[in-house]
Amino acid sequence: MASLIRHTTVDCADPYALALFWAGVLDGTLADDDFPGDPEATVATTAGTLLFVRTPGPKTAKNRVHLDLQPQDRTRDEEVTRLLTLGAALHEDHRRPDGSGWATLRDPEGNEFCVERSAGERAAG
Repeated sequence: MASLIRHTTVDCADPYALALFWAGVLDGTLADDDFPGDPEATVATTAGTLLFVRTPGPKTAKNRVHLDLQPQDRTRDEEVTRLLTLGAALHEDHRRPDGSGWATLRDPEGNEFCVERSAGERAAG
């Protein structure tokens, strides 16, 4: 039997704060035993679990792995606006006038992630 991905781990300076951001992004929940100042924090989502672990030093290079998000109940542009309100920053805008493309954002600690078109937007062309 093959291995199973138990969770995706993100190195960061403030696990609790970053977990709160991602819980808001993914409509997830923090573990009951996660508190400010903890060295680790976990966010459970319907798609899996993210583990945030305190590491020394700031992020200095582009992510080698990143998350691609697909909105489920809103458009890509509505989701980008929502995520900016939660504390993300627009990094690179690859949205095209014909509605295709994606937006690359950064979370509060600078980790890149992408927001793609919703399934409805893809089906519409």
